[in-house]
Formats: sequence, structure tokens, C-alpha cells
Amino acid sequence: MLDVLNKRIEDKTKDLVALTSALIRIPTINPPGDAYIPCAELIGNRLAKRGFQVEYIRAHDTPGDSDKFPRTNVVARIEGKGPGPVVHFNSHIDVVEVGHGWTVDPFGGEVKDGKVYGRGACDMKGGLAASIIAVEAYIETNPDFRGAIEISGTVDEESGGFGGVAYLASKGLFSKPRVDHVIIPEPLNKDRVCLGHRGVWWAEIETFGTQAHGSMPFLGDSAIRHMGSVLHSFETELYPQLAQKHTDMPVVPEGAKQSTMNINSIHGGESEGGGHGKPEDYTGLPSANVAESCRVILDRRFLIEEDIATVKGEVINILEGLKRDRESFDYAIRDIMEVLPTMTEQDAPVVNAVSDGIRQVLGKEPDYVISPGTYDQKHIARIGHLHDCIAYGPGILDLAHMADEYVGIDDMVASAKVMAQATHALLAGVQT
Repeated sequence: MLDVLNKRIEDKTKDLVALTSALIRIPTINPPGDAYIPCAELIGNRLAKRGFQVEYIRAHDTPGDSDKFPRTNVVARIEGKGPGPVVHFNSHIDVVEVGHGWTVDPFGGEVKDGKVYGRGACDMKGGLAASIIAVEAYIETNPDFRGAIEISGTVDEESGGFGGVAYLASKGLFSKPRVDHVIIPEPLNKDRVCLGHRGVWWAEIETFGTQAHGSMPFLGDSAIRHMGSVLHSFETELYPQLAQKHTDMPVVPEGAKQSTMNINSIHGGESEGGGHGKPEDYTGLPSANVAESCRVILDRRFLIEEDIATVKGEVINILEGLKRDRESFDYAIRDIMEVLPTMTEQDAPVVNAVSDGIRQVLGKEPDYVISPGTYDQKHIARIGHLHDCIAYGPGILDLAHMADEYVGIDDMVASAKVMAQATHALLAGVQT
């Protein structure tokens, strides 16, 4: 039966490539959340023609949701011939901004040299397309399967997933008894099973000053200079501490086996648009002012061995030290997001099923890894309380968010075979 299933997927290679290109051509850039509805409808319309019940779910009142940029998700479900487990494939449809350095059209879905190019090809529209082809091939070769299969295209993973999987999980769509097993086709390489991810803490720090004329800065107090002291303290105190923290988790790549922190953005003083508003309506220069406010966004990634209170305390201790030692220094800190590290047990049913698929399709033992960054497994675990969940999909992790992003066609075909065989194992109850 598996040989027939593999042959069916091979016969669908052109369809797989065409679907991947079609998904890439829809520029679902987040932020702000462009083109979510047409991308969801492309998925929904295709699956509806194949017998799936399709539901479009807008995540009202979640971050970024508006009538202009609705957070619209698609969830499709097909029932088998009798009761049984439910396997769910979840992929996010949003992609990051294009950035610079491209040599191909970022939204062209160009096919050359055995690869499909474009923003989101690797992360993760290639994986989404592979999961759809895998499920279609499985249903075509196993029309009498028992249980149910779901495929979802969800939004906002690149900005935390709150309008996507988090919202759906809060409505019970990622909990038992509705769902038993979840595979997320993130690009972790076709021979790897990703068991989970490091923890994350996002926070905003604001330093305060006093506005004055820029020609007489001594009459004011620069919030930007105060922020400079914060960044200097991070460089001299915090970053050396983080470099000494290492994990036994199988995190990839090697550099992510230590604690890390990124300064995601910095904003200080007036914008070129005037005041503290948006610059769209004005392209001139700011006025000559000493900055009364400066803000940075921290992206702190931490290890399973670390406690979240300690992670936050390391930053707050530096800020409190500056408040004590630096004249007129004051600050505010605001939590944006915190997620604890997540790791599915290596003997979980979905891990065994995908691992067996890798052995059968690729003829090698799978690698078990942890992702350096969080993905939507965090919401399935903490909100849905469903822990039989992993990431597995085609694509090279290091290409995510890069210029000239691509996904290999052979990798998509191989991953589709693994996903189809894992589906069979989970629904038939033959996983080891």
C-alpha cells in the first residue's frame, strides 16, 4: 500500500509545484496582514472540491485585526468511514516582509533548477502545499479510512500567532476530542523531527527624558542617551552572561544552544513625519528637539534549564542599577509576550509515526531537534493542552526570512511521502 501511496504523490509532483507557486504569488505579508482572505480561499476552494467541509474563521479583536486586515483563518475537515483518530496538519499562511537583495521576483513563484523561489517558499508555503498533496494522495488511495483529517491555514505566526492558532485553540479547535495528533510543516529539513522550541520573552523598555531645544541640549534630558546606557550595559554585562548559558536540548543550529537576545527595534525622539505620529503624510525633517522618549523591543530566547522569572530579572536588575547610579534615569518595562520552552516526548505517537516515515522514505534514522525560535506548537500545548504535536516539513531552516528564499521540489515530494505515511500510521494505529 505504501508503494502505491508514494507513486501517487510522485504523479502529483507538477500539481505540488503549481500549488506552491500559486500560494507564493499571494503576498500575505505580515505585518500588516495583507491578502489573508484570498490565500485562505485558495486553500479552502481546493479542499472543498475534494470533499472537505471548509470553515473560514476570523479572529475578531486580536492584535492587528481590522476590516482592512481581517485575521481570517481556514480550517478544512474530512470525515472517514467510521470513528477513529483525528490528524491535523497546520500551516501558517503569513510571510515576513520582502527585504533587500533578491535576484528573482519575491512573489513570482519562479521554478528553476529544481526549486521554487519566493517569499514564503521555505517558510512555509512549500510545507503547506506538501501537506495538502500528502492528504489528497492518502484519501485517493485509502477511500475507506477511518477517523478524520484536518488541514488549516492560519495567520500571524510571524507575529506571535495570536490571530491564528492561539485564537483557534481558545475555541477548542486544537484540543481533544476534536484533534488527536498535529503535524506543523515548518522548514526543519526533511530528515528531522522537531520536538519543540526554546522559550521567548518579548518586552518593551522605554526610557524618559525632558524635551528642550536641540541647540541647547543642556536644558533638557535625552531619553536616547539614557537608552544608550541601557544598551551599553547589555553589551558589557548581559550578553557575556548569556554566552555562558548552554542547553542539553537538541537545538539547531549550534549557535542557538545558548541563550540569546536580539534588539528587535529602537525608536527615539520625533519621527520624520512630525511629532510621534506616523510619517506617511510628511517627508520633511524633524524639528530640533531633545528626545523625551526612547523605546526598544527585546526578543529574548531562553532555554528549558532557565526560569522565566530569572530571565526577566536579569534585565530588570540592570535597569534598576542604572536608576540607582545614573542621574535622572527612569524607565518603564512592558511585557509583550512570554512562552515557556516546549518539547514533545520522543516516544509520542506522532513522533513515532513521522520517524517511521523518514526511515521508509529516506532510508535513514531521523534527527530529533529543537527549533531556535517558537512557532505555533506553543499555543497548541499551552492553550489546547494537546502535546502530541511536532514540526516536520520540507525546506532548509537557514533560508527562512532570507533573500532568494526557496524550497526544493524533491524535498517537498519526499516530505509529502513522509506526511502521507505518518497519516496512514496514525489513522490505522500501526505506529511503533
